[in-house]
Amino acid sequence: MKYFIIAGEASGDLHASNLIKEIIKKDAHAQFRYLGSNLMEDVLKQPPIIHYQQMAFMGIIDVVKNLPAILKNLKTTKKSILKFNPDVVILIDYPGFNLKIADFAKSKGFKTVYYIAPKLWAWKEGRVKQIKKNIDKLLVILPFEIDFYKKHQIQAEYVGNPVVDAVQQHRAMRKDNFLNRFDLDKRPIIALLPGSRKQEIKMMLPDMLLITEAFPEYQFVISGAPGFTKKDYEPYLKNKKIPVIFNHTYDLLQHAHSAIVTSGTAALETALFKVPQIVVYKTQKWQYEIGKRIVKIAYFSLPNLIMQREIIKELLQYDFNPDKLKTELLQINHGEKREKILKDYRQLQQILGNKQASEKAADIIINLLNKA
Repeated sequence: MKYFIIAGEASGDLHASNLIKEIIKKDAHAQFRYLGSNLMEDVLKQPPIIHYQQMAFMGIIDVVKNLPAILKNLKTTKKSILKFNPDVVILIDYPGFNLKIADFAKSKGFKTVYYIAPKLWAWKEGRVKQIKKNIDKLLVILPFEIDFYKKHQIQAEYVGNPVVDAVQQHRAMRKDNFLNRFDLDKRPIIALLPGSRKQEIKMMLPDMLLITEAFPEYQFVISGAPGFTKKDYEPYLKNKKIPVIFNHTYDLLQHAHSAIVTSGTAALETALFKVPQIVVYKTQKWQYEIGKRIVKIAYFSLPNLIMQREIIKELLQYDFNPDKLKTELLQINHGEKREKILKDYRQLQQILGNKQASEKAADIIINLLNKA
């Protein structure tokens, strides 16, 4: 079978790479074309049609400024699908782009699967009409999404959460090896995860770095995003001697005492590694003011959304400042609040379950194609 897969950001690249591994186990003659990044390339030993860094635009201004590039990416993707003539087009999150491709693919008669459904329960709920019209099989990774889509007469399947799979499959580097490899000392580590997009790093990292000198008994370590280099972080570091570690986020989390995390998949990964954290997020003021009026969720981070209550502190926009960050970090570094977070993490793990999401998703996709 022939599989065309689109992942438009770092988390999608991770989950797509694991899905590909499972498909290959079940389909020895599988052929792939894809939009993605390094992890997918490592599995397939072939470059992406478009690297996701060429697609990672965030916010209205960023999208408008890069509209020619976005239109070019859409055109290139459509041509590539027609040329490859796949048995299925698999879309992974990234709804602004992927829903347009779904409409095109369906109009040309291709099977479509959406793995890691768009978070339409948060905003743009009207897009469910596009899902209903253009998606043959919808696979969700958050338990509460089943009821959301059922409300719209869409049958979705919960396959488990691929972040659980990725964390469970990780082979941890021994702590002494980790410290030696990255020239770290023996102080407890506070991991800084400022995001995977340039705009996120620009908005989040400076405020994260403002508090480092207030915690001399800890060492701060930045998780570098895929596709970036140390040079991308140097303008923010200035004279601060804070290491930036690439391609070892899970090893960093494995040995971290606590973390400050830009909201997204990283918050769930951090929780599954049982690292007490503060979730932060900031965007342009006008974007935030518009967004808070149209986003319909009680919480911003995945751990809180899944638990349907606040188990980790969210410092968003105006609350994301050095004073509040220092206060919260003091509380999660030791004491009752830290212990409560760790207890809540255990309950979160139980809710998500231990299903092998990538394997189950691969089974569903192959069964769909075999019935065709």
